[in-house]
Amino acid sequence: MRSVISSMGVSLDGYIVGPDGGFAWTEPGDEVFRFVTDETRGIGVYLLGRRLYETMLYWETADRDPSLDAPTLEWTELWTSLPKVVFSTTLSAVQGRARLASGGLAEEVERWRAEPGEGDIAIGGATLAAEAAELGLIDEYRARVHPVLVGGGIPFFPRRERRVDLELVENRTFDSGVVYVRYRVVRQRHHGAPSSGQRADV
Repeated sequence: MRSVISSMGVSLDGYIVGPDGGFAWTEPGDEVFRFVTDETRGIGVYLLGRRLYETMLYWETADRDPSLDAPTLEWTELWTSLPKVVFSTTLSAVQGRARLASGGLAEEVERWRAEPGEGDIAIGGATLAAEAAELGLIDEYRARVHPVLVGGGIPFFPRRERRVDLELVENRTFDSGVVYVRYRVVRQRHHGAPSSGQRADV
């Protein structure tokens, strides 16, 4: 079954966008960009909110820009060929291989999980990712932690007073100082009374 992933660049203090709305500090160097391109190859569909969709619209026609280098053009081709589902209450139409969501987030995820084929289901945008987390839909968190403290802004992890146990799957340090961490959500395996050594939730 396809995994649902949340993958973003994040500051060391946990934000994907700074207090001024900027995120230029997440711009990847060549090594990280190649890594992101490889990760994109493993995505089967991208679910995103309106703001991220509009931010990424540039890439729908970026291949016409003669100044782009070969690695950027390669990523652009991957992005434009990727199916996308946009969650919006204000947009009436979208471009390229995108379509507007016809149901709720859980319904869209289940629909894509039932589809034949491979490739992860990526959740993009802080608001949509927070909703997915609240619904218990996210299987993996993948963070590229940048060596910067921005002091506030939009957090990578939703501020919910609920514990989620994670299992480290992979980590990597790049020459630029960016650290990649990949964690799998540990699903509750047993219900009922806690076993010896476990503490019941209160």
